Formats: sequence, structure tokens, C-alpha cells
Amino acid sequence: MRKPRREPGSRAPRPTEGATCAGPGESWSPTPNSMLRVLLSAQASAARLSGLLLLPPVQPCCLGPGKWGDWPPGGGLHAGPVQGLQRLLEQARSPGELLRWLGQNPTKVRAHHYPVALRRLGQLLGSQPRPPPVEQATLQDLSQLIIRNCPSFDIHTIHVCLHLAVLLGFPSDGPLMCALEQERRFRLPPKPPPSLQPVLHGGQRLEAALSCPRFLRHPRQHLIRSLAEARPEELTPHVMVLLAQHLARHRLREPQLLEAIAHFLVVQEMQLSSKVVQKLVLPFGRLNYLPLEQQFMPCLERILAREAGVAPLATVNILMSLCQLRCLPFRALHFVFSPGFINHISGTPHALIVRRYLSLLDAAVELELPGYRGPRLPRRQQVPIFPQPLITDRARCKYSHKDIVAEGLRQLLGEEKYRQDLTVPPGYCTDFLLCVSSSGAVLPVRTQDPFLPYPPRSCPQGQAASQPTTHDPAQRVVLMLRERWHFCRDGRVLLGSRALRERHLGLMGYQLLPLPFEELESQRGLPQLKSYLRQKLQALGLRWGPEGGFG
Repeated sequence: MRKPRREPGSRAPRPTEGATCAGPGESWSPTPNSMLRVLLSAQASAARLSGLLLLPPVQPCCLGPGKWGDWPPGGGLHAGPVQGLQRLLEQARSPGELLRWLGQNPTKVRAHHYPVALRRLGQLLGSQPRPPPVEQATLQDLSQLIIRNCPSFDIHTIHVCLHLAVLLGFPSDGPLMCALEQERRFRLPPKPPPSLQPVLHGGQRLEAALSCPRFLRHPRQHLIRSLAEARPEELTPHVMVLLAQHLARHRLREPQLLEAIAHFLVVQEMQLSSKVVQKLVLPFGRLNYLPLEQQFMPCLERILAREAGVAPLATVNILMSLCQLRCLPFRALHFVFSPGFINHISGTPHALIVRRYLSLLDAAVELELPGYRGPRLPRRQQVPIFPQPLITDRARCKYSHKDIVAEGLRQLLGEEKYRQDLTVPPGYCTDFLLCVSSSGAVLPVRTQDPFLPYPPRSCPQGQAASQPTTHDPAQRVVLMLRERWHFCRDGRVLLGSRALRERHLGLMGYQLLPLPFEELESQRGLPQLKSYLRQKLQALGLRWGPEGGFG
């Protein structure tokens, strides 16, 4: 009985597969059917044959050049001789026929034909109940063909051949697998030579760590502590400045490291300019830390005396840090308040910031140094110290409790009974300000002058400047938000600028009511917050409401 003929142009149905790599050409065991036995062995054949039978047909011409090699001669998808050879390989009925098609058409064979031949070989060996015997010479010849031509394969074709060769059971140490693996390695991009890491000692390790962007973004206190083991004498000014800036930026109040910076400053005093010193001193004021190093202040006074006229801005920055520590040297104050210094900085680009700092220093002299008898900043030169909320507060406003506290006060007292973000002389911004009568009643702010006089009225002879007097019967109560970022990282010590503001407001006569972040964070919702604020205000003896009673 004759077999039914296929329609012209139709193809034999192809088994679907999941393609990728293989190769021929290796030493085999003496028996010609050794490859067949490997493929049909009880342990190994199932996975290998399923992989081969599920490989999709290889159709390189549809993928374009560079995926499977060059375009066929004549170009385009319709190059008949090349596609015709692929069709012949896909329809080959024996391993010997595969080899004949490859060997008899050397001008038509392209790189992608070899994966097609390997895939068809796997189909022949795995799809028939009793596969035909495979001659050892046939397998060796096919392997040699691939070995001879694999230098022209692209990386994708090599991967496909490697995978198919593994599925077919070619030995991993045989000639075919070795040749394909060698070509694969040749096509890998060259690895850059490993950079020789220099051995870092002492300050070099510290500088490398502090200069690392990841370390700057994610400060780790235990790592900072471990870096303190290096002796300060081995470190450079640049390294110590990096360390000081890191501590200040991340609010790390690490006594061991701060003492190391103080000791370094004392030891290297003669080699340090005021521009470097201002950076080394910065964390002490910001972190509200007065070092135990006994020569710290005498050293700074000598540096200020030597460098004050050289770098005006650096000089004022150093004094600002010392102002936060309540350690202002009189001699340096005499110099920066002198007419010569003030005239010198007037025409400089940083004149406004220097005048702002000098205004703060003048306020510190007024409030904290009753024994100072030297020159002061002329009134016409004074400017508001901090005319608006600090940058850190503006940057973190969405995390602040200010809005919910304002709503609580509005519902509790009414909008006319408090002022928010009011700047009081000499330039301190208050969070919430209340005016309170002598009997404790909260008064409408619009009916009162919310500002206490500045400078405070003269004290009787012998009364300390820290105990200002006022003849105004109305008291001013300032509610001070103490947010988490107002403290050093340990959460217990206020930053120097915050402590200075609260200290000066208190010295001017304002009654302070701190609202710590721990207490604010523990309130669950507006009702609890209102109850919390009511308790705080009542503890001060305040009363409010339509008739002066508690609301």
C-alpha cells in the first residue's frame, strides 16, 4: 500500500522543543552504540530526551544577522539554498543522512545549521521505539565538523550547541565539549584586572570610610566608635575635618570621638588655620558638648587671637560654636565688635551672615555676660537672628507635630488666644505664644503686645542678668515643640542651637512650656492630644473659656 503524498510545499510535522545548546565530536567508548545507551539508560535518558524532544525548531533566518551568524548568500528571508538545507536536515531519517547533507554542501552550510543537525540527531535517537544503530565514525565526523567550524559561531549558537551536546550525552571532557567551551570563554567580555587595594592604616582607613557615599548615607555609631581607636597624632587635618563634619551632620554625640578631635586640635594648634579650626569646632557647639580636654579653650583663644583678622567669617563661626557652649572669650568679643572689624566685613560677600551672627553674639552678651564691659554691636548694624523657622524644621515639616498641636490649641482655646510661628526680638521664632493675665486667664493676643521688651529692662543693682524684671502684668507663655530631630542622635541632649534659643527666651522673660516628642508621639488622635494640652496648660495655672473658666 502506497503512503499518502503531502501537498506540494508542505512540511513534515515537527516535534516541538525548547532549544538551546549542543555539539558533536568526541572520544567515545569502544561500542558504536554507546551514545544510544547513554540516551536510553534508565537514570539519564528521561530528562535528556525530554529536553531534546521539547526543543523548538531552530529558525535563525528570522532572527537577523548577529543572532545566528551571517545572512545567507543573496540576503533576506527567501534565500532558498540555505533554507532548503535546513529543511533537509530537519527531515533527515538517520544520523548518516545528517552527516551527508552537512558534508556534501560546504558552500551552503551556515553556523545555525549545526544546532539544527544536533537537534535532529536527538529526535532520531529518542523518538523511535528501536532507534537505528549509530556508527562511532558518524558521531566522530559530526563532532569534527562542529569543532572545525565553531570559531565562526556567534555566542548564541555556541550556547545552543553546548546545551544540545549536554542533552545528547557527549562527555564533558571530550573534544567537542572542550572546543565549544573554549570558544564560549573567548567571547566573554574581558574582566577588568582586580584593583590592588592598598593597605590602609590609621587615618587612611578612617578617611576611606568617611568618604564612602554609602557610609555617609547610613551612619553607624558602632563603626564610628571603632574608628576612634586610631591615635590623633597619626591623623591628618583633612581626616579629622571629615570626622567632625560627619558627627555634626548626623547628630552623633560620641564623647570618645569628640575628645579625640579636641585633643587633635590642641596637639596640632600651630599647624591649623582658623578655616580648619571652624570645621573642627563645629560639632562641639552643634552637639552641645564641652570637651574635658583642659587646653581646649586656651588653645582656641590663642588661635582666635592669631587668626581673627585673617579670616573674619571663620572667626565668627568659631565664636558661634563657643556661644552655644556658653564659653565666649572676652578678648575675641572685643575684636569682632570693634569698628575696624565691622567696617572690614561690611563690603564682603558674606556681610549679611556675619552681621546675623554678630547680632546673636550681641544678644548672648546682653543676656549671659553681665560682666562684659567691651564694645557692642551698634544698633544700626543689628539684624534679626533667625527671622523664620530653621532649615531643618522646614525640611521636616511633614513629620512635625506642629499642625496637629495648632489644631488642638484652636479647638481648646480658639484662634484668637494664641500666635503661631511668631518671631520675637532679637529674632527668635516661637512655635506657639500665649498671653496670660496675672490671674492665669489666657487673653486674646490681638488685645496684647505679644513681645516682651528687648533688651530687658535694667535690673536693680546686684540682680543677675538671668533674672530679668518686667512691669507688664501679662505673662508670655511659649509652647516649645521638641521634635526628635531637635536632639542629638541619642535623643536626650538638645542640639546647641535649640538649647541656645530656649535659654535666651527664658532669660528675656518668656515662660517656656516644652512639648517633648516622646509625649506627643504617645497621643493617639486629636481627642487625646487635646486632653494632653489641657493638662499641660492647667499645670501652669492657666484658665480660659467664655468666663475665664477651663474650656
